[in-house]
Amino acid sequence: MADYDVAIIGGGLNGTSVARDAAGRGLRVILLEQGDLGSGASQASPRLVHGDLAGLERREFFRGRRALRERDVLLRIAPHLVRPARFVIPAHAEERPPWQLRSLLLLYERLASRSGLPRSTTLDVTHHPVGHALKRPFGTAFEYSDCVADDSRLVVLTAVDAAARGAEIRTGARVTRAERGETWRLVAIDRGYRRVITARSLVNATGAWTASVADTVLRVPAPPLATVQISQIVVRRLFDCDNVYAFQNPDGQLIFASPYERDFTLIGSITHAFKGDPAIVAMGVREVAYLCDAANRYFREQIAPVDVLRTISAANSVIAPARRHRSDGAASLDFGRGKAPLLTMFGGDVTTARWRAERAVSKFTRFHPMTPRWTATAPLPGGEFAWQRFETEVDIARDHWRFLSEAQARRLVAAYGLNVKDVLGDAKAKADLGPAFGAELTGAEVRYLMQKEWARFPDDILWRRSKLGLTMPQADRDALAAFMTKPD
Repeated sequence: MADYDVAIIGGGLNGTSVARDAAGRGLRVILLEQGDLGSGASQASPRLVHGDLAGLERREFFRGRRALRERDVLLRIAPHLVRPARFVIPAHAEERPPWQLRSLLLLYERLASRSGLPRSTTLDVTHHPVGHALKRPFGTAFEYSDCVADDSRLVVLTAVDAAARGAEIRTGARVTRAERGETWRLVAIDRGYRRVITARSLVNATGAWTASVADTVLRVPAPPLATVQISQIVVRRLFDCDNVYAFQNPDGQLIFASPYERDFTLIGSITHAFKGDPAIVAMGVREVAYLCDAANRYFREQIAPVDVLRTISAANSVIAPARRHRSDGAASLDFGRGKAPLLTMFGGDVTTARWRAERAVSKFTRFHPMTPRWTATAPLPGGEFAWQRFETEVDIARDHWRFLSEAQARRLVAAYGLNVKDVLGDAKAKADLGPAFGAELTGAEVRYLMQKEWARFPDDILWRRSKLGLTMPQADRDALAAFMTKPD
């Protein structure tokens, strides 16, 4: 008998979503990730949960409708990680005319007809706060509703829920060889130790490594894939409002400028073909300049590459151009000649990851008895409240832990939801939480992340489970590294 029903290689959003779905349907699941959860393409997503307004221009109506439905699902099951925002598109005479933008938004809302989010409206930005940051030529803008998400936390909490339902999550576990017969026999280097694992089915969800893992580890043909690089930049805060700006570029691309970790602005994203080692991905000078120029066409406050505080880039595998009409991602199942089945996950985005995992696991029905689909209604850990109550939960946290500032309470509730109680416990003062690293991170939170969320190194905490690396001084980073060697 095999050790597991399903083994998953890859701990990005695709892999963790499959692990959560499969474990919740009663399957024995193990997930093997060579690095940290969400350390590949998942950490470079644009942090948007939306129906892809630009996709409607390409007549991708089914995909848009599906994404908008999934937007509402994520808002229900992860109200701490996914939150509504008002998006603003300034009208530009040289790009899409106002009537075209208005028509697109009307169609967008029609596809999301059951959404409880506010409807779109036309703004005179010369007399509206969203216009304060814009150049004078823009007098009209269109405002509509979508959502923003903490992509890295979404990956981690999906894995946490998978583990709570019985899945085994192993980070720092690299699969080096696989043998396929009636079952899969995997050899992995698991935190320095050789481990042999058997599974009745296998999922390749390795992102940019999909083709190389298929070729060198699994020794099977890979689906027709291409590799792309996704990139964004982080600069100082360029506007005071909480809106997300969507800018029209001369090449037809929509570039988004989002509030980011209170004091910063995230600008992106751009995608282009990538060749090379997916472990070493960096933005080029031209890409940085492109995003700076896109922002400078609209914002009064101008930025240059020297103002970029951080670049965010990652590679991912997507469907080859000849099949790009299925750009929402896909999963191919190989079960030829009586051998153990292999499911390959590729492409996709944050918005539709849950739905794609649900469909992918359902492909195993012929091999594994399982319970019905369930993930559309089950909250992620800490998300057992309505999204309209987010501010209320922040107030409750401040009332219970009176030493928290509003900003601190908001960050903690946004990261952990109702499970913030498991992080802070019965603390009466910040000193009760152990040593401080920077203005916000405490020993208690670090211990929680190491014990419950598989954090092993400072970067796991500073750049994925939080973005506190943007403001933490080097001395505190060094102290954090020392603390994590002996957290008890």
